[in-house]
Amino acid sequence: MEYMTASQAAKKWSISQRRVQILCAEGRIPGVFKLGEAWAIPADTQKPEDKRRKDETDNG
Repeated sequence: MEYMTASQAAKKWSISQRRVQILCAEGRIPGVFKLGEAWAIPADTQKPEDKRRKDETDNG
């Protein structure tokens, strides 16, 4: 299996590296693990849904 760094994932998903690190720490990315101080993210992983954004069709 191939892995990418948080920096590579950030570029791939068009989000900040810090946001990727937070997603990793929260367990929101399946198959991720820490290798020393760096996160190893499966290369075929899709960007997790951003739960901070409220769906505009949601009336709640």
